[in-house]
Amino acid sequence: MRRLALPLAAVVALAACGNWKRVGSTDQPKPVESLTQIFNSQAYYQRLGRLAAGDPLPFVGTVAFTAAPADTDLATVGLSLANHSLSFQKEGQGFAAHYRVDVSFQRTGQPAIAGGQDEVVRVATFAETQRADESVLFQKAFRLLPGTYHVVVTLRDANGTAPSHAEADFDAPRFTPGSTTRPILAYQATGRGELSDPLRIVLNPRGAVAYRTDTLLAYVEGYRFARPTKVPFEVRTQEDSVVYRDSLEFHGDRPVESQVIRMRPDSISLGEFKVEVGQGAERKSTSALVSFSSAWVVTNFDEMLSLLRYFGPDAKLNELRKAAPSERGRLWKEFWAETDPDPSTPENEAINQYLGRVTLANARYKEEGIPGWRTDRGEAFIRLGDPDETYDTSPGTANRVLVWTYVNYRIELYFTDETGFGRFRLTPASRAALEEAAARIGRLGK
Repeated sequence: MRRLALPLAAVVALAACGNWKRVGSTDQPKPVESLTQIFNSQAYYQRLGRLAAGDPLPFVGTVAFTAAPADTDLATVGLSLANHSLSFQKEGQGFAAHYRVDVSFQRTGQPAIAGGQDEVVRVATFAETQRADESVLFQKAFRLLPGTYHVVVTLRDANGTAPSHAEADFDAPRFTPGSTTRPILAYQATGRGELSDPLRIVLNPRGAVAYRTDTLLAYVEGYRFARPTKVPFEVRTQEDSVVYRDSLEFHGDRPVESQVIRMRPDSISLGEFKVEVGQGAERKSTSALVSFSSAWVVTNFDEMLSLLRYFGPDAKLNELRKAAPSERGRLWKEFWAETDPDPSTPENEAINQYLGRVTLANARYKEEGIPGWRTDRGEAFIRLGDPDETYDTSPGTANRVLVWTYVNYRIELYFTDETGFGRFRLTPASRAALEEAAARIGRLGK
């Protein structure tokens, strides 16, 4: 399932500019996060309660529980992964990658409930095969009895080698009259009126929303309320301060009622936050993330500006660096809009492409003792992309020279390794050529 910019069909939509009630104030983003988050987000998402796997096929997953007929649960498993992790091959006029997902729900003393599914991702161009942002979504549903399950998800590339897997414990709740689901983070959700109706939802497995630009949906179902009922909900920051508070209104005398909370994180500081529904023993919460892009874990302003050092002209970035904390949100929103090549989608494709190259560079050029995206080869790849031709003068020796040829830019870049330890540096002439080519191109994605 490819991520699409689809319209929302919702029973209730609550926005920060509408029915939200602001409580207290929020903290400004603090420079406390590490840049390693963007390159290895597995532990971060696991801490948020997600299924998360690393190499060779990184993915992030979640399990959403809703009520089903005959006092059973519908468990919907959602996975998020990137094209570049899959092995694409030429098929017809485009490229295709085949993968398989196997899911197992194991309850103590009971046979496992398991299922698998083969999928194919088709793209039109080679460039799309290299996307490193969230470019593939997968979902599969299971019927379960209430209880605690150990969930194992395995992802296999049909043309790859070793699989990746993630596992975690999840509670399938017993939905009694007057109860609700946890907030279910989604890209799209349509309410249903009967338990037998299909659940039309596109999960947001990462539970991430872009700072100052995007909208996050939290889908909530309520079951068999005897009378009209207001159920409170709150949004809390990582420091447990209340940012928003309101209520969901259920009419009652219906088997299932569906509500969608629509959140624009204009007043939520960067980092983790929680959406909570109910109160007391009935309170249910889900952790979400405000990042500079919903596809990447970057939650610190100064670090984001550091990551964007090769993105393009410096004027706006310098303005952001010098801005007072109170101005940063507004200026970032302006910067996002000015650099977004397709305003019709919630993502900034140029920034996603750029961060994808940063991630790939960090993985490719890691033998020099510094992060791969900070090496000279990493910088050249981020700014110009893959070379059309490469030439290695004398592999494995000192005074080794790599030559990268870019036909369209009519340049050759020379990287020298004078020590023989794989530490390549651009020659002064090649440094000047790279700067000139990058200036001609302008901002990546333009």
